[in-house]
Amino acid sequence: MKMRQSLAQLEQEFRHETQLDRNRRERLQRSTARRSRLRTHERAVKRSSMRYWLLVLTLAATALIVTAAMFESLYLLLA
Repeated sequence: MKMRQSLAQLEQEFRHETQLDRNRRERLQRSTARRSRLRTHERAVKRSSMRYWLLVLTLAATALIVTAAMFESLYLLLA
């Protein structure tokens, strides 16, 4: 009788440990997925910020070049 009780107890403990391991694995998978989504989002924000500043610099350079070309051509026409 004692052997059966200890076997039943071992089986119960094994099921409990299995459930704990399963819960831990699911929790780790969720946290890994969350960190991955966060890193992806951070990279997208960083890229979009860099693209924004590149656009601003390109527009400013274009405005300066067009202004310089306009005054140069005006100087050549009036000279």
